[in-house]
Amino acid sequence: MSEPFDYLSTARRTIELERDAVSDLLNHLNGDFTRACDLLLGCEGRVIVTGMGKSGHIGNKIAATLASTGTPAFFVHPGEASHGDMGMITSKDVVIALSNSGETSEVVTILPLIKRMNAPLISITANPNSTMAQASDASLHIGVEREACPLGLAPTSSTTAQLVMGDALAIALLEARGFSAEDFAFSHPGGSLGRRLLLKVSDLMHTGDDIPCVSSDTSINQTLLEVTRKRLGMTAVTDSEGRLCGLFTDGDLRRTLDRDIDLKNTPISEVMTPDCTTVAAGILAAEALQVMQSRQINALLVVDENRRPVGALNMHDMLKAGVI
Repeated sequence: MSEPFDYLSTARRTIELERDAVSDLLNHLNGDFTRACDLLLGCEGRVIVTGMGKSGHIGNKIAATLASTGTPAFFVHPGEASHGDMGMITSKDVVIALSNSGETSEVVTILPLIKRMNAPLISITANPNSTMAQASDASLHIGVEREACPLGLAPTSSTTAQLVMGDALAIALLEARGFSAEDFAFSHPGGSLGRRLLLKVSDLMHTGDDIPCVSSDTSINQTLLEVTRKRLGMTAVTDSEGRLCGLFTDGDLRRTLDRDIDLKNTPISEVMTPDCTTVAAGILAAEALQVMQSRQINALLVVDENRRPVGALNMHDMLKAGVI
């Protein structure tokens, strides 16, 4: 019976080779990297990333990373560029071309057209003497000598190095622009960070007739009906001028029942919580969540500058919106 194949040994060798390829990038960072960053930072149009095969897949990811970190970018397939998509590139754009050999025919074919329109060209290649590198305004050398593939055929170490070089460009530009977490949120509105940094209380709160609210002279019985109808586990209590004077919650109800009070004839003002926590509609939902968590409460009333209730929300609203 043959010995089982040593998968872990192959995995370790692969990771070590790719790690070495990435580490070696430090030896190739030079003035061309600085020139590339200056070109990208000064770009008046869009950054166009192009590459064929596996380099193209890496190019797609680099374009996506640039776009999400403050540098508008998109990918153009070099084969499609030769059949009409060159029209997507303008003289105000900066082109990043990826090719391990620097001689990929589909990429080399469009280089004269890129140069003709005077669009700056940045290359990412393992061959600094290649056609692509020589045509570039800035050539980023990835210098990979050995692929992790034992046949030396499947792009592995080289594509990892391309990806890391692209990340280095994106992060250098991010820091140079002073790109902030708030900026990141605007390009990621569907993510949890985007929701935490963009959603306001006004986006989530219940308004109008959906706000649970009773006057201070309403009986406890009638107040319970309002709490049940609005299904937020609480209700606002207002004075004769419509200003908030208290809050009645499920917790207040439990304490009231322990006191053997006449629910039908006792006004809610006698059992409500007078000093309740409120927030303004304009604050971030994440800030409101912090208030709820720090005060160990499950619901909040939203008031205007005159302490009139304009909204209400609870933990379920936060959870539904993805703020939690």
